[in-house]
Amino acid sequence: MVALLAFAEVPRSTFYYWVKQFGKPDLDIDLKLLIRSIYEEHKGRYGYRRIREELFNRGHQVNHKKVQRIMKELGLKSVVRMKKYRSYKGTVGNIAPNVLGRNFQAEKPNEKWVTDITEMKLFGEKLYLSPVMDLFNGEIIAYTVGSRPTYSLVSEMLNKAFKRLSNGDELLLHSDQGWHYQMKQYRQALKGQAITQSMSRKGNCYYNAVMENFFGIMKSEFLYLHEFESVDHFKQELERYMDYYNHKRIKSKLKGMSPVQYRAHAKQVA
Repeated sequence: MVALLAFAEVPRSTFYYWVKQFGKPDLDIDLKLLIRSIYEEHKGRYGYRRIREELFNRGHQVNHKKVQRIMKELGLKSVVRMKKYRSYKGTVGNIAPNVLGRNFQAEKPNEKWVTDITEMKLFGEKLYLSPVMDLFNGEIIAYTVGSRPTYSLVSEMLNKAFKRLSNGDELLLHSDQGWHYQMKQYRQALKGQAITQSMSRKGNCYYNAVMENFFGIMKSEFLYLHEFESVDHFKQELERYMDYYNHKRIKSKLKGMSPVQYRAHAKQVA
């Protein structure tokens, strides 16, 4: 035995420790099953920090180091690796001032929205995604997908988003200086809803960083991890992902809640 341990370069103390453990029940078995369940429920998108937050939401006070250790034992690790994305940029101009600046905090829903367009490639073709996000809770309140970056991509998105407005909302809508947001139709649509238009300064991505961050998350968690049978299949799965992002995907800055949960919670305590 001594010779075998020496050959395997295993310390005797380590060997005898594990020998003693073999006959003992696993006190963490229920926790391990729950961690694996959360991991599989979110399709491997959660790392140990977010799983620890979800455990907390379910009434389990567990140190993040313990969650990390158990996940390592179970061979569970986040499949998400953030990658750069290619955002679609049109021409630039100077239509509206940068009212938003870098103040990405909103005190209530429908106070500050941000929008942008990103380009994707599927089956050798380009697709364009045009979402709008509420900065109060990071919720994607509307989006459209199209094979061409026409203005209708944005106008249809606006029509969907406007349905979320209520009487008395004083809304700011921020974008970059893409040509869609310079068009007369766009500016008139915002004016018709009494919405203040805000645009980033030329060449400064930091002023629309929230949308760029969302595109990075969406592509890393969804686009790059799935194989799609067709464009229609992609659109169906994108709809499911958007629902997941809004209703189930928790965020630390939202106190461990999803965007929709945070909005509902804020309404209850108001």
